[in-house]
Amino acid sequence: MQRVGEEGLTPHAAAVEAADALLVLYDGACPLCAREIAHYRGLSPVAPVRFADVSAAPEGDLGCGIHRRAALARMHVVEPDGTVVSGARAFIALWKRMPGWRWLARLASVPPAPWLLEMAYQGFLRVRPALQARALRQAGGPR
Repeated sequence: MQRVGEEGLTPHAAAVEAADALLVLYDGACPLCAREIAHYRGLSPVAPVRFADVSAAPEGDLGCGIHRRAALARMHVVEPDGTVVSGARAFIALWKRMPGWRWLARLASVPPAPWLLEMAYQGFLRVRPALQARALRQAGGPR
């Protein structure tokens, strides 16, 4: 798993950071996902965040109770207490830690916003393969 901000930390500081870090699992082979995660990585989170590209992980359980296939199918985060959250609620959990996005997390947390966002996310997931193919064609990648 890849760590964010690990460079320059003492072993103790890195261990403390890992204990309260939000772990974001994402599909690095998806050009849309990779672009979005690159944006988040460019920010300075208000609380520790680690990002893990699961696209090259071996098939099976990723060690946090999530199967690789499920992690590739939709956004998942693992809270510091081990709770797994997916879909729109995973985005809300990430936004809570990102400067410039915290206002959206607060707004998105008020019912019925999480449900509405989940419905929108499920709609996005249905068209995601076509959007990925288009992004790859525009980037000159494989079809």
